[in-house]
Amino acid sequence: MFERFHNRTARVAVVGLGYVGLPLAVALAASGYEVVGIDLDPAKIEAVNQGRSYIADVTDTDLLVQATRLRATSDYAVLGQCDAVSICLPTPLDSKRQPDVSSILASGQEIARHLHPGLLVVLESTSYPGTTTGLLLPILEAVAQLHGWRVGEAFYVAFSPERVDPGRTDWTIQTTPKIIAGVTENCLAAVQAYYGPVFDTLVPVSSPSTAEMAKLFENTFRFVNISLVNELLLMCDRLGLDCWEVLDAAATKPFGFTRFTPGPGVGGPCIPVDPHFLAWKMKSTDAEARFIELAGRINAEMPRFWVQKVQDALNDAGKALRGSRVLVLGASYKPDVADARESPVVDILHRLLQKGAEARYHDPYILSLAEMGVPLTAVADLEGEVQKADCVVITTAHSVYDWASIAHSATILVDTRFIMKHGS
Repeated sequence: MFERFHNRTARVAVVGLGYVGLPLAVALAASGYEVVGIDLDPAKIEAVNQGRSYIADVTDTDLLVQATRLRATSDYAVLGQCDAVSICLPTPLDSKRQPDVSSILASGQEIARHLHPGLLVVLESTSYPGTTTGLLLPILEAVAQLHGWRVGEAFYVAFSPERVDPGRTDWTIQTTPKIIAGVTENCLAAVQAYYGPVFDTLVPVSSPSTAEMAKLFENTFRFVNISLVNELLLMCDRLGLDCWEVLDAAATKPFGFTRFTPGPGVGGPCIPVDPHFLAWKMKSTDAEARFIELAGRINAEMPRFWVQKVQDALNDAGKALRGSRVLVLGASYKPDVADARESPVVDILHRLLQKGAEARYHDPYILSLAEMGVPLTAVADLEGEVQKADCVVITTAHSVYDWASIAHSATILVDTRFIMKHGS
């Protein structure tokens, strides 16, 4: 089986064709594998098979170039002819802010139905330490034991966390170092053979739980440091200091300092979510993740802080927030992506509406926020809306915006991203 990876005659599958799975499927095909994507969304299946991309990091050309080696289906039965399968399914938080691993469990059950000797199963979905060995592996072993198959001998299980950063061009899926871990030494060797031709650098670690923890710590590091710099903003605001002058001065230190910048909070499918997987896991051991809990509270306060800044700016102009026309620029969680998941802008708009403001928003990538619980659609006439607004609030630093023109036309400008001070 390893030889099939080395000479690229292996057939492989990717479960979940979202912002992680589709780029991985394209990269696998580009390395020479025959790839089948498995997804339950008929629209995604049709788009992939017709060479139409719905992911910003994958172009139509990417799909068309790999058309002979990449196809999509909803039928897990194709795994019967596959040598490896990578699971790239979402793992959000549920309504109680606890890990929702239902997609992993469901996919694991489907894969188990088609488990066969030689199959390598790689979990890429972010989850708490112990997910691979404590949740996925037992599902597969329940079937394997019926046939006398042993993990690491008849079939293989590994974990390799995704490190996709949508919209990023300096580090790609191929050039970003790829952490890998196997349930056994043979499992590690299998995933090395599978991913070796695809990624420039593989980083083997001793166990799937170590790899799971590393992934969570990467995002927790960013989460905690964003909360720290947001608290710096709150402190400087209280003390009458310029937060950005403080940051610029601190950043001149050539060692021992990593620069983060303040804003309206944290957003996206990873940074505000993943640390809570770790906090939940620690509670199961009767311990606390105190930094994570505190960082979460600080970041959750930032939308309230910025809505207060809008109210203060309007008061200074002799206007009340209630009844004022407030235009919010940007709804996505980061610049130039069509993704509003966990975006702090959603909370800002909710708060503005609750306080009686005539809130509107513009975003060239997010045309409606109905799915996020905000009964608004993006305004079309940006220039006209800026001129008519009592206050314009910058919340996402999209590169398509003409900031100088916006600053010139806006009556009152509240800049949560400090674009006017330091640029995008």
